[in-house]
Amino acid sequence: MTTSPPTSLDQADLQARDRLLLAATQLLDEAGGGPVSTRQITERAGVQAPTLYHHFGSKQALLDAVVSHGFRQFLGQRRLAGGDPIEDIRQGWDSHVAFGLEFPSAYVHIYGNVKIGVPCGVHAEVRAMLLETLEPAAELGRLLVPATKAADDILAASSGVTLALIQQPPDARDLNLSARVRDSVLRAIAGDDGLSVPADGRRSLSAALSAVSAAVDRGAGALTSGETALMRELLERLADER
Repeated sequence: MTTSPPTSLDQADLQARDRLLLAATQLLDEAGGGPVSTRQITERAGVQAPTLYHHFGSKQALLDAVVSHGFRQFLGQRRLAGGDPIEDIRQGWDSHVAFGLEFPSAYVHIYGNVKIGVPCGVHAEVRAMLLETLEPAAELGRLLVPATKAADDILAASSGVTLALIQQPPDARDLNLSARVRDSVLRAIAGDDGLSVPADGRRSLSAALSAVSAAVDRGAGALTSGETALMRELLERLADER
């Protein structure tokens, strides 16, 4: 099956979408964390407001698309390929913080403009990236907690650290703050930096529970929804009573 070349109208639509993304990127950077209006974006892009809504649905969706694209590119350039999963998480944390310090206005737009009960625009995507690394680590017995809990801990702590550092004067930033919190979180989810095993053997039980939990998540289709829910509840109770 062949695909016909795009019409002039298709090309015009693509150009309008690109102009909107470029205009929003420029204005978001210039605003320094301040508000950016729909009118500002459409005027700079040379389009009418209905064009923005046609491509993105809302101004907020457009701004989320801008920062999400930049965030994906930044992390993608710095992710390790096929390395140790715990080291991948360490590098991913550092990349997350580095992105926030290099693009503070965009980062504040992502994580600073929060609403009660509404995740930020890239939360699901970044969490999925974390789980992609954490789930294999859990199956190998490298984690003390389920991969989902580890991902939530990492997201909460790394974003909190980044926002704290952004608020510090650039010439007086305590960059060691990120390393201290990062290593503390890694010890909590994977033991002593994920490498050593405590002498009392508690890590082996926790790791085994985490591995079983990961296997349940990956092979959920082999169980009914009720069996899967029961298995997860039992594993969580065992982990809590460890």
